[in-house]
Amino acid sequence: MANVKQKLLFRNKEVSTVNSSSSDGSLGKPGRPNRQKEKVNGLTDKAQGLGKPLNDSLEVDIRDFLINEAELHTYDDLTKVNPVTPSTVLKCLQARYSAKVFYTHAGCTLVALNPFQPIPHLYSLDVMREYHSAPQPQEFKPHIFIVAEEAYRNVQGQVEPMNQSLVVSGESGAGKTWTSRCLMKYYATVAASSQKSQNTVENIERRVLDSNPIMEAFGNSCTLRNSNSSRFGKYIQLQLNSSQLLVGASVHTYLLEKTRVAIQAPNERNFHIFYQMMKGATDTQRLEWMLPLEQDFAWLPHAERTLEEDCLQETIDAMINLGIDEGKRAQIFRILAGLLQLGNVDFSPASEEAQPCDLDGHSKGFLQKTAALLQVPLDELQSCLTVRNLRAGKQNILKPCSRSECTVRRDCLAKAIYAQLFDWLVAFINNSMCADSSLWCNFIGLLDVYGFECFVLNNLEQLCINYANEKLQQHFVAHYLKAQQEEYVTEGLQWSFIRYQDNQGCLDLIEGSPSSIFSLLNEECRLNRASDAKQFRVRLEKELSDNANISWDKFSKEPHFTVAHYAGRVSYQIQGMMEKNKDPVPPELTGLLQRSQDSLLHSLFADGDLESEGSRGHSKVITVVSKFKNSLESLMRILHSTTPHYTRCIKPNPDCRPLTFKKEEVIAQLEACGIVETINISAAGFPIRIPYCSFLQRYGLITNNTRAAQMNRENSPEINGQAVLGSAVKDVVNVVLKRHVPNSTLSPDDNNNMVHCGRTKVFLTQSLLEMLEDHRNRVRSQKAFCIQCCWRRYQQHQRNLRTRAATRIQAGLRSWRVRSEIKKWHKAATVIQTTWRRWRAWMDALAEAELDDAEDFMEEESCVLPKLDPLLRERGSVQLDSIQEPVVVRGWPIGLAIASAPSITVSLTASGFQRIMSMMACLKIPFRHDEYKVETNQFEQGVASIRAQPRGSIKMHLQRSPLLYADRHPVHKADVVTGFNQILLEKT
Repeated sequence: MANVKQKLLFRNKEVSTVNSSSSDGSLGKPGRPNRQKEKVNGLTDKAQGLGKPLNDSLEVDIRDFLINEAELHTYDDLTKVNPVTPSTVLKCLQARYSAKVFYTHAGCTLVALNPFQPIPHLYSLDVMREYHSAPQPQEFKPHIFIVAEEAYRNVQGQVEPMNQSLVVSGESGAGKTWTSRCLMKYYATVAASSQKSQNTVENIERRVLDSNPIMEAFGNSCTLRNSNSSRFGKYIQLQLNSSQLLVGASVHTYLLEKTRVAIQAPNERNFHIFYQMMKGATDTQRLEWMLPLEQDFAWLPHAERTLEEDCLQETIDAMINLGIDEGKRAQIFRILAGLLQLGNVDFSPASEEAQPCDLDGHSKGFLQKTAALLQVPLDELQSCLTVRNLRAGKQNILKPCSRSECTVRRDCLAKAIYAQLFDWLVAFINNSMCADSSLWCNFIGLLDVYGFECFVLNNLEQLCINYANEKLQQHFVAHYLKAQQEEYVTEGLQWSFIRYQDNQGCLDLIEGSPSSIFSLLNEECRLNRASDAKQFRVRLEKELSDNANISWDKFSKEPHFTVAHYAGRVSYQIQGMMEKNKDPVPPELTGLLQRSQDSLLHSLFADGDLESEGSRGHSKVITVVSKFKNSLESLMRILHSTTPHYTRCIKPNPDCRPLTFKKEEVIAQLEACGIVETINISAAGFPIRIPYCSFLQRYGLITNNTRAAQMNRENSPEINGQAVLGSAVKDVVNVVLKRHVPNSTLSPDDNNNMVHCGRTKVFLTQSLLEMLEDHRNRVRSQKAFCIQCCWRRYQQHQRNLRTRAATRIQAGLRSWRVRSEIKKWHKAATVIQTTWRRWRAWMDALAEAELDDAEDFMEEESCVLPKLDPLLRERGSVQLDSIQEPVVVRGWPIGLAIASAPSITVSLTASGFQRIMSMMACLKIPFRHDEYKVETNQFEQGVASIRAQPRGSIKMHLQRSPLLYADRHPVHKADVVTGFNQILLEKT
């Protein structure tokens, strides 16, 4: 599987190489793929050349390989994408950038994409503490704090702590400065965990952070690619004591672009400090610095543009916090104001050939202000700018300078003053925060360097910057890529080494011996003759024609040479390169500044005698490339003595727009920082390396071989050898491979492309690791299923026992409750039956008593009605609607009397249970709110009676209606009986 991926990978690289070579016809080093486009005309031309082949290769890769684009943003490491090609890596970065995920691992490197917008929650104190307190920060999402914490733990956790270096690289605007700030803030927060050093740490952190505004004001400027571009490199050492707590810091700077003081490229600006003075100075300061508000300066182009960095008060506050007193600050700003006035001084040709050049119209006033601000004599200043002092033997000869030479001397004076002032500020910052050597024993270094540069016009500055990047790339290759292969050899790995691009040939071209670009350039500068660009080009062709990394365009009118860097081809102009390399400071200018009345300016050049004496001898001339090479070699010695951690900052688009991703821009930077080559090597080798003990601890359960790991932890000599552990590892791997690849066995002589058992470690590919994890999860699932089955069986058995016990308890309880309820029911039924029988007997007795009383009453009644019997009055009374007083009647004959009568509305007055029951039974009277409606029974079968209803019909033979004999208006007579009873008793 690894062979197939490797073949596909190389096939893709060959296809892209063929496309690029066929489109531009560029020549490259034999035996290596050519670049996609020659970088002769700058980075823009390269991006345009990369556009079409890049898009075509993306489409081909998408069609050839099935990539789930919806999951690309979930890949935390670019080496895990499949296949690992520049196009798929680019797709993955774009998907993560669109999902607002800005950090991604690339093997041993961290790739950081600039979001171009504030993301405060990503760098909060809570996030810092979370990464610092995590047992395994690598398990978190990629972040710059992971790199910081890993470096800090490397210092903290080793028996002999190893110094660490964090290399932050990238082009201008990629976010290097911000990344360095985050690292500084993180280490200050981590070191502040000790209460003893709380004040010290806060003081050091504050001073280091306050150094940033000063160094950015004096060392940064607005360029075409970035509004706050660092024009120098810096290396910050965080000094730690034996307890790994921060006790001090120091700053080292490299290659300040001092030519920017006097020469600015089109659409670019000078250093920020000059614009801060022009826009932020008060009226008093303007008078002191001689900077009228309406005055224009030649060395301040685009002064009307306002940037966030044009804040003078922030720079002044930082100076105050670092301890720069008011007097020193006044001297610094007067010197800077003098440089601005010096830039407005122009020269005109002299009227006579033997006379020095004259000054233009307003130049005399500007030169006077310059002399006043620098506190040097005006006449001596003008003489040093227009007259050159030549030494012939023991005699000094004064020779007037031409107009161009006067301009060069003016610019040289400004650059020398500004460079010395910048170095003084760096030294002052170091003195304010650097700890004594006895207080610290280790350090963590932060290297913020300029990235690879390729512009339309490239000169000595770009050559030095790209040379530094070549050295850093070689260090990166030597430390990681070669170290990987050396580890393979140490572990006895039988594996063919991957071919990777080694830039040693390019370094030999630039700095090699005996002939190189630097050596020839220095030799040309030491000759006491005028510089000739064409002659230097001829000499380069003669001396370096055998090197395949250099070429020339014979049809170009301007003398130049093209170097094939690891990141691409860059064309350098020869014109002006020798003058920049000499960087001469005429001794008369140095002597003039030493006689300045300004104490600060005098101290800057107080030790210039030795350099002036040395500059007179040809063998002692120190050129720019020599100084830079020496400082870079010193830096590389520091890096080689530390454990490096690389962070590559990427600028997603050239316009600095938030969340905008330009593919051509990103792929060019990935190639420039070596990420593409790193990914290819990491993916093609064995990126996973696990010690035997750890391997068996994790994967031994696949073959139930955990006993080997246990014995290894106990340092048992029986199993501590490679043979026993290696066989156990092979058993595990064979089980996994047999499941995924049938008929696969791992023999000792088999050069397997997916796994190798070294002397102490197991080397795996990413695909085999995934198979191991998948098989381990499956085995764990099976064992977990067995455990679950046993547990569920036990739980079911316990549940059954509890159910049986509960059933018995419930049965007993229910039987007891049923018996209790039945007893209650029996008792209630007995009470009901007794009451019902008593009531039934009572009703029967009552009915019988009524009939007996009625018969006795009929017999005793006479013509003269006696007084009403109280018993009869008790039985009830009926009041008709038309009768004023109630008529007392017998209860039982009423039904017979009104059986054939119409309905009559009556009012019933009765009391007592017997009366109500008697009347209701006879009349069937319904209840109606104080009224009763009597309904006849003439339509019903039988006769309503209190005792019984006869089944047959009852016929009454009457000559006339009995109602005609009713006393409708009876008189209250005590001895007369009225009502329907009287009618029934009359003879018909």
